[in-house]
Amino acid sequence: MAHLLSVNVGLPRDIAWQGRTVHTGIWKAPVTGPRRVRRLNIDGDGQGDTAGHGGEQRAVYVYQQDSYRYWQQHLNRANLVPGQFGENFTVDGLADTEVCIGDRYRIGSALFEVTQPRVTCYRLGIRMEEPDMAALLVKHGRPGFYFRVIEEGEVEAGDAITQVERGPERMSVSEINALLYLPPHPREHLARALKIPALSHGWRHSFEALLAQKDKPAAGNAGLGPAASPSPAWRGFRPFRVARKIAESGNVTSLILEPADGGTIATALPGQFVTVRLGPSAMTRSYSLSRRADVASYRISIKREAHGAASGYVADEIKTGDVVELGAPRGSFTLRQDTRPVVLLSAGIGATPVLAMLHALAADGSTREVWWLHGARNGREHPFGAEVRRLLAGLARHHSHVCFSAPDPADRLGADFDSAGHLDQHLLKTLDVPRDGDFYLCGPAAFMTDLTAGLTALGVAPERIHTELFGAKPSLTPGIAAAPKVAAHLPAGVPGPGPLVSFARSGLNVPWGPSYASLLELAEACDVPVRWSCRTGVCHNCESGLVAGEVAYAPDPLDAPADGNVLICCARPRDDIVIDL
Repeated sequence: MAHLLSVNVGLPRDIAWQGRTVHTGIWKAPVTGPRRVRRLNIDGDGQGDTAGHGGEQRAVYVYQQDSYRYWQQHLNRANLVPGQFGENFTVDGLADTEVCIGDRYRIGSALFEVTQPRVTCYRLGIRMEEPDMAALLVKHGRPGFYFRVIEEGEVEAGDAITQVERGPERMSVSEINALLYLPPHPREHLARALKIPALSHGWRHSFEALLAQKDKPAAGNAGLGPAASPSPAWRGFRPFRVARKIAESGNVTSLILEPADGGTIATALPGQFVTVRLGPSAMTRSYSLSRRADVASYRISIKREAHGAASGYVADEIKTGDVVELGAPRGSFTLRQDTRPVVLLSAGIGATPVLAMLHALAADGSTREVWWLHGARNGREHPFGAEVRRLLAGLARHHSHVCFSAPDPADRLGADFDSAGHLDQHLLKTLDVPRDGDFYLCGPAAFMTDLTAGLTALGVAPERIHTELFGAKPSLTPGIAAAPKVAAHLPAGVPGPGPLVSFARSGLNVPWGPSYASLLELAEACDVPVRWSCRTGVCHNCESGLVAGEVAYAPDPLDAPADGNVLICCARPRDDIVIDL
């Protein structure tokens, strides 16, 4: 019979790590005597990052004595003690290969249900002083698992562990763990896993995404990575000629670009963007396509920023006939094929990707209900107004509302704009925007945050809210203490001797140096916003677009990223590269 060997608890603490402060509850220590287990925790225990750990589905983490023995031998470590892996229960028995999702166990006076394997992150590597530990647990099939508390009660070291119910489908912790993190993700196994009521919501969502994925392995792991999009039509950059230059408004210029290499262009999905190299210094920037791509050309539309080198070059210097370099269209912010209402919300130059969607709907003669909601400062900064009205006129079921936040005296209410102010939750409610539609949002960060919260408050399902943000995307650095935001910059010290790494969204070109273990570390040294969790090629939070160049991995990812993407946490450049960061 299995036994509870040790009950381990610990409250979150701040630790120093790589020049930063990490708030973590990974340090657990054994306690004596009975402890009360409650719905969300054990008395005296806590988690530092409640977004990634803890909660009802992950109330108690369990790890096995047999795995301790395994790691002692594999890592040549004799100093492992109960709680070393951040577990609440160290147990004798309950192997990951035998315990199944949905199994229920009585320990002391409490009743537990198995909900999911452990989701490993970098903090285990800190605790173990083994940076690759997150990947090792998955690769070696020894993740441990989480309990949900069905009945609260008291537990104590030495308690017997009695199985009282077997989970449906009989899928083990090891099997479920491999199904998410390791290829090939058999569809029949995914379908079986989704039949288990006890499976936690996060893992269920990941398996649903994998099951819906049709083009593995090119699209990567949809259960972990960013929303899948088609593989880029070409690698690197191709020359395109400026066929026309159009002043759309006082501060927006459009470029019509045609291939200069004699090749054809690739069809772009409405909402996608391209990465462009401009000028003699090869400034690298990403811009949304602002209309549906035809057979001969792309259109990008660029707002002049006060201190923008690239936007200033486009406005003042680039001429018809000039050649620029273009990466293939990419991005997952694209128009879904459905019969639901389509609500296109934008502010400022954020109109460009949703304008491409409007072009597609008009070209297809869509019978869907289409809403165009846009915010601008005034008529001088309102490009595409006439274009939008023409496109909407060709749709059978359309609605439009334009807000000017600071209208000029010459701007006509009811003709040039519909209301003064901003797009917000109150206006959406007043307009009676359909709650069951697909919502596409693009604009400044504050606009996106406020509108997303407003739509959620109005009852729009999160999966129906699709967003695209210009510039660098928000960072994800779990457990790292907040610090003042710093603009992206060249790293301190002498430039490295290696290949050039271009961060397209941040507008930064940085020579690679041997002091960096990964592209992630280089990005962090430049304060380029990044997203990560495991830092060892497991979780795919760091997956980013690789526009040009080749990389090498160490360690190798457990599952490959999508074609045209890179896992920056474990990658190094082989040659000059461009990353969509």
